Amino acid sequence: MDKVWLKNYQPGVPAEIDINQFQSVSEVFARSVERFRDRPAMANMGKVYTYGELDALTVRFASFLQNTLKLPMGARVAVMMPNLLQYPVAVFAILRAGYTVVNVNPLYTPRELEHQLNDAGVDTIVILENFANVLQQVIARTAVKHVVLTRIGDLLGAPKSWLVNFAVKHVKKMVPAWKLPVTPVLFNDALKAGAAQPLTPVSIGHDDVAFLQYTGGTTGVAKGAMLLHRNIVANMLQAG
Repeated sequence: MDKVWLKNYQPGVPAEIDINQFQSVSEVFARSVERFRDRPAMANMGKVYTYGELDALTVRFASFLQNTLKLPMGARVAVMMPNLLQYPVAVFAILRAGYTVVNVNPLYTPRELEHQLNDAGVDTIVILENFANVLQQVIARTAVKHVVLTRIGDLLGAPKSWLVNFAVKHVKKMVPAWKLPVTPVLFNDALKAGAAQPLTPVSIGHDDVAFLQYTGGTTGVAKGAMLLHRNIVANMLQAG
């Protein structure tokens, strides 16, 4: 094949990638932490976390999933929240502990949420409190038995975290009333629990499932695409 597109590559951009540089998304993340430990990794509302700080948070949350919830290798963990500081912490923690991330659209209706949780075989969900009322309506018809509840300001640091969480719930009235049949674990409490126990490293390879990523369901119910660590590593190398 005549790769005519290569002539449009900028100088220094390789024509090929070596997928075997990394065996998992977690390895890519670990390498980034080594290179950029003291540099900003994420920021929101004036709160900045370095790569090193993000790494420490993911270790704690991964330890919580592994040691407190005792999830088995390959467990599917749903994440239902918008683009908050807690999102990358949860996702990288799930992956480094050897589990599969199931991203859930925060705007899902109860019917859509119920379908995805059951179709993906989810028994653990990390969810923003703003959407707990939607989960409340369907949880009894799913296999979900572990709920980790987070609030918008949880990782903003005191006193901003308290002020934001109070304003969101009591001033802006953005959190509908909810009541779950299981007692949820608060996100920051999960981090504290995880910090008390060491994370056991796990072996993750190209053929392990990193994400069950669901379609929009335009032509029917949403369908999960199995994205292996190989797929995501390749995309990350291409983007890099």
